[in-house]
Amino acid sequence: MAKYTDSPLVNYTRISPCNSGTRTHKIDRITPHCVVGQASVEGLGEWFQSRIRETAPNYGIGADGRVGLYVHESDRSWCSSSNANDQRAVTIECASDAESPYAFRRIVYDKLIALIVDICQRNGITRLLWLGSKDKTLSYEPKTGEAVLTAHCWFANKACPGPWLLSRYGEIAETVTKRLQGGAAPSGTLFRVQVGAFGNKANADAFAKQVSEKGFPTIVREEAGPDGKAIYRVQCGAFSVRGNAVAYADRLKAAGFDAIIKEVRR
Repeated sequence: MAKYTDSPLVNYTRISPCNSGTRTHKIDRITPHCVVGQASVEGLGEWFQSRIRETAPNYGIGADGRVGLYVHESDRSWCSSSNANDQRAVTIECASDAESPYAFRRIVYDKLIALIVDICQRNGITRLLWLGSKDKTLSYEPKTGEAVLTAHCWFANKACPGPWLLSRYGEIAETVTKRLQGGAAPSGTLFRVQVGAFGNKANADAFAKQVSEKGFPTIVREEAGPDGKAIYRVQCGAFSVRGNAVAYADRLKAAGFDAIIKEVRR
C-alpha cells in the first residue's frame, strides 16, 4: 500500500470521526464538492464532527481560501455517497454561494487548483483527466500516473458539485495537468521562486534566514538594477519545469510568504 501524506497547504486541522480508516485503493480520483454556503474552515470542522450527519471530506476550502484537513489522505472519507469512489478519491468540499449555480469566489477556485496540483504531485500523478460523463469515467481504469475527476451527483440525488463547478471540470483538468507537466524550460533557462528583493545585503541575508528556518532553503542572488545599483534577490529552488516552480510557490504562499516566478539563465 502506498505511503500517504497530507498537504502542506493545510491551515487548519480537525479530524472527523466520519471516516472508514485506511483506504483500500490507491488515489486515482479527485472529487471536488460545493458546500452550499460561504463557510469557514473552522465552521466546516465543527460540522464534520457530527456522526449524525455522517459526512466529512479529506479537505475543505473556506470562503477565504484557507484549507482545512478533516480526514487524513491515507483514509477513506465519507463524502461522495459511494464507498467505491471514496476509497480511491481525495474529496474536497469548497465554500460556495448558497444558491444555484453555487459559484465559488476566485480565491477558493484558485486554491482548489493549487490543492489538486499538490495532491497529484505527492501521489505520483502527472495527468488529470475529465472524460465528460459518468459512464465514460466510471468505466475507465486510470493508467499509472493518471487520475480522473468524478462528481458527487453521479452517486446520489444531489446538486453537488453544482452547475458552476461541474462546467469547469474540463478547465480544472487542463490547468492542473499543465502545472504538473509544465513543459521544459528553453535550453539554458531555470525557474526560481523569488520571495523578496532588497537593496541592502544584510536585510536580504536576514530574510533568507527567516525563510530557510520555515523549511524552504534559499539563496541570495546579487544583480544590477536598472539604475546600476545592486539588488539582492532572495530565491528558492532552481526548476527546469515551470509547473514545479509554480507548485513550490504555492507552498511558500501557504506559509505566508509572497512568491513570484523568475526565469534566469543558468
